[in-house]
Amino acid sequence: MVKDIVKYSGLFVLLILLQIFILNNIQLSGYINPYLYVLFILLLPYEIAGWALLIVGLLTGLTIDTFMNTYGMHSSATIFLAFLRPYMLRMLADREDVDKKGNPSLSGNGFVWFLKYVSILVFAHHLMLFFIEAFSFSTFFSTLWRTLLSSVTTTIFIFIAMLLFDKKQ
Repeated sequence: MVKDIVKYSGLFVLLILLQIFILNNIQLSGYINPYLYVLFILLLPYEIAGWALLIVGLLTGLTIDTFMNTYGMHSSATIFLAFLRPYMLRMLADREDVDKKGNPSLSGNGFVWFLKYVSILVFAHHLMLFFIEAFSFSTFFSTLWRTLLSSVTTTIFIFIAMLLFDKKQ
């Protein structure tokens, strides 16, 4: 239990620092913004309670909002991500995967499953984030294009991180 708290706390700090000091400085023509910090919510254990997942989503978003001066945009998007995660796990995962202890991972669930899981949830997060940022449907296609490009980039970054740091690979 304590070992898991230390592990997830370290992951949280690492991903937040990467996001703030490195990835926030990557913007290609204003359309591509990688947000690797969402990996923290995606890698939480299967058995985390729904209320705890929402609180973790809120705290993650508030941390990013604090450093980026975005006033709740990331908090809203990460709470939305945390809300959707259990439904996606039920829809994509076998009952055996969810029943066993652990967390979703590339090595534990396989490439195709993890690609679906990450792609859908990252796209949902980015869609919410960028539409809150635009706060208008007048730029619908531009915002959708930005969401798609940033989602693909974030998914690539997540897979690179998983290949580098997943111990079972």
